[in-house]
Amino acid sequence: MTVLLGDKDRFAAEVGEREHSLRRVDLWAAGQWLTCDDNMAFVRQLRSDVVDTVAWLRSGGGSPMPFDDLSPKATHRRLMHRSGADDETEEEYEFRSQFQTLSWGPTTDNVTTHLFRVADRLVLTLQFWREEHLVRHPDHVGRVFVAEVPTEEFVGILEGLAAVLDDSQDPGRP
Repeated sequence: MTVLLGDKDRFAAEVGEREHSLRRVDLWAAGQWLTCDDNMAFVRQLRSDVVDTVAWLRSGGGSPMPFDDLSPKATHRRLMHRSGADDETEEEYEFRSQFQTLSWGPTTDNVTTHLFRVADRLVLTLQFWREEHLVRHPDHVGRVFVAEVPTEEFVGILEGLAAVLDDSQDPGRP
């Protein structure tokens, strides 16, 4: 049985078959399949990460766009401009890191994301970075995708995802 939560053009999670402690979880944002490199998630870890994200958002987490004069795409590019540079300062890294999200293990480590809170919605920017992905999808080279989702909708999708993942736990395991 497959469960789809959300809208793939904004943000969605699709949960499928289970194999032991792993479960197929496909994440979508801005019409892009984010988990295209690895969609078999370790259930306990992903559920924990998702629950932490829900708590963070419910407590008001999420920074506004840091540059008033830039679009979400331009903001993403500016934040990534010095990412990983040999001379990137700790302050630059810390500033950039406060906007990163969807750090949910191997299923999402093929994409760099930023999350901004704008009034009652979230703006999610994402960019694929793995060379193998970019070779398969040359139209993604240098491209930044943007999804806007009402905060309550995003949180609801994550709560639904956590509930579906909770149902997949081994009954005999704590």
